[in-house]
Amino acid sequence: MSATSAEGQGKSQQATDPNERERRHGSRERQPGRDRGDRGGRDKESPFLERVVTINRVSKVVKGGRRFSFTALVVVGDGDGLVGVGYGKAKEVPAAIAKGVEEAKRNFFRVPRILKSIPHPVQGEDSAGVVLLRPASAGTGVIAGGPVRAVLECAGVHDVLSKSLGSSNTINIVRATVAALKQLEEPQAVAARRGLPLDEVAPAALLKADEKVSE
Repeated sequence: MSATSAEGQGKSQQATDPNERERRHGSRERQPGRDRGDRGGRDKESPFLERVVTINRVSKVVKGGRRFSFTALVVVGDGDGLVGVGYGKAKEVPAAIAKGVEEAKRNFFRVPRILKSIPHPVQGEDSAGVVLLRPASAGTGVIAGGPVRAVLECAGVHDVLSKSLGSSNTINIVRATVAALKQLEEPQAVAARRGLPLDEVAPAALLKADEKVSE
């Protein structure tokens, strides 16, 4: 074997030696706790219901071309009368959803309910979006489209009738639904404001049934 071929084999063995590569470049093994999925126990299961209503890709024209980002409309609630809506924007979808969730939690509000339905009919408006909500008997379910259903289910309203009367834009529909829910009042508050007996504001049988469920 010639000296040239022997020298070539020596170089190839040195180039493919994993120990040599590790000494030169360092180990690429991820250290414990450095993995993206391990965040010191922060990634725990959320106690809230989260619904991503819509995700859109938006672009911004700049001097060098276009810059793309994502927006996410998210509804968060505890399924027991607490709900909020948030809108997040980021360069990646997961980051946009996370921002939407945080904003939704900051926008939490309480929804009055009777027997998992709403106390009275109500209509909400936002921009061109108009949503009508009506109480329904037990077992009816949520009769609503996707955006309205997401808000109602996260709020813990399980028996309701709804109808969209305006724009079909998802964001407008969700905001109109929130506007409608914020107009709801407890029967006790309505009776006190009008100076009327409670049974004249709401059916006595309905109030008794709600008290039994609450107990």
